[in-house]
Amino acid sequence: MLDLIKTRRTLHQIPEIGLQEFETQQVLLEIIHQLIADKTYIALKTWRTGILVFLQGTSPTKTIGWRTDIDGLPVEEKTKLTFASKNGKMHACGHDIHMTVALGLLEKLSQSQPKENLLFLFQPAEENEAGGKLMYDENAFGDWLPDEFYGLHVRPDLKVGDIATNRHTLFAGTCEVELTFTGTGGHAAFPHTANDALVAASHFVTQVQTIVSRNIDPLAAAVVTFGKMEAGTTNNIIAETAFLHGTIRSLTQEVNELTQKRLRELAQGVAQSFNMKIDLRLKQGGYLPVENNPELAQKLMTFFEAQPEVNLIDIAPAMTGEDFGYLLSKIPGVMFWLGIDSPAPLHSQKMDPNEAALEFAVKNISKFLDFKTNNE
Repeated sequence: MLDLIKTRRTLHQIPEIGLQEFETQQVLLEIIHQLIADKTYIALKTWRTGILVFLQGTSPTKTIGWRTDIDGLPVEEKTKLTFASKNGKMHACGHDIHMTVALGLLEKLSQSQPKENLLFLFQPAEENEAGGKLMYDENAFGDWLPDEFYGLHVRPDLKVGDIATNRHTLFAGTCEVELTFTGTGGHAAFPHTANDALVAASHFVTQVQTIVSRNIDPLAAAVVTFGKMEAGTTNNIIAETAFLHGTIRSLTQEVNELTQKRLRELAQGVAQSFNMKIDLRLKQGGYLPVENNPELAQKLMTFFEAQPEVNLIDIAPAMTGEDFGYLLSKIPGVMFWLGIDSPAPLHSQKMDPNEAALEFAVKNISKFLDFKTNNE
């Protein structure tokens, strides 16, 4: 029987950036091969660093998909756990929990051949390269493409036992922004001979806040955040370049596109007013809003409401992003939050899930997948 805590701690120590999950893939493959050994109705294939496991149904009318992401973040862990990351990166978004739950579900659901087909997707590059979109666009699924897709994301501020979702938008669509202002460097004592990129970038960061306050419908929702600024070398040298790295988030694609348009116009306007050159890159890729299918979400919520151990929450959308949104734009399905009761939030260097969530998730979600593949 799979030791869920040991498995999670093994995976927690080896986080890898998207499309570089080579050690993670090997560990997963070793476990999966043990779980599916001698089961002739199960097939496996890989795509780059991803893994697909297909359970052939006895009399299938559809394929049910379960997706987990497998990559980590470029964050140095500061939890002081005995099983902390060994490589300077971290599963600060909880993908080690996601993978372990998926392995536990595979173990449970592979004990007997299901009626419907069942696909387990171990997807790379959720955090940085929209691995779900890459897999879909490159036809990695082939004949195994699901008719319905399901997945979860851990949520630190919810308790173990909480499952939270809704019948509409769960997560925001996101767009990564990279912007460089280029002027003319010079001595701080002679500002008239230079053209200060730092000042231009500072004006832009201030002005871009008006997009949400003055261009977006107050009843809609958007976020524009610049979390990184690099400019200058020391106190008495005027900066020639200034680099900004930020994110756009919105609950609809229309608002995201409007925000991108206004950001581009403001960048061009600031550049012209300061006589600057700019290099602007807007990268959305596959990070669309996560839109739950209303009918499937209602069925999922009804099922979990009937489980005595589950505290089901009908929850409002969040501005977090997830590349599962791209797959759900192609395939109907549902994503939900899994409570892990961590004192530190997602992406924190101190994020520390309560491992009791593992057994809870495997026990209750396996019941749902069994219902979908055998009884519905």
